[in-house]
Amino acid sequence: MRLRPDDTVMVIKGRDRGKQGRIQQVFVDKSAVVVEGVNVVFRHMKAQPGVRQAGIIQKEMPINVANVVLICTSCSRPSRVGYTRLADGTRARVCKSCQEVIE
Repeated sequence: MRLRPDDTVMVIKGRDRGKQGRIQQVFVDKSAVVVEGVNVVFRHMKAQPGVRQAGIIQKEMPINVANVVLICTSCSRPSRVGYTRLADGTRARVCKSCQEVIE
């Protein structure tokens, strides 16, 4: 998967279109990511003794990877991610629009 935790992404589809946030968690088997502040739902939770209080809580749910795009750190624009080999032989992620190495 081309996205990793702590990457900044922008949502391009769905009700949260245009929002930006950091990836908190990546689910490779489901091709989904959890982005902070995106796809927030309300859950009615029962109380659990010693763990949490009963009530309505907000939580972020996973969103499909196809619905988000990476924000490049160097050009600050949404862009696709590619891979290239560096001089020392390691693979690195690159921005497709500005060809800069990501991280």
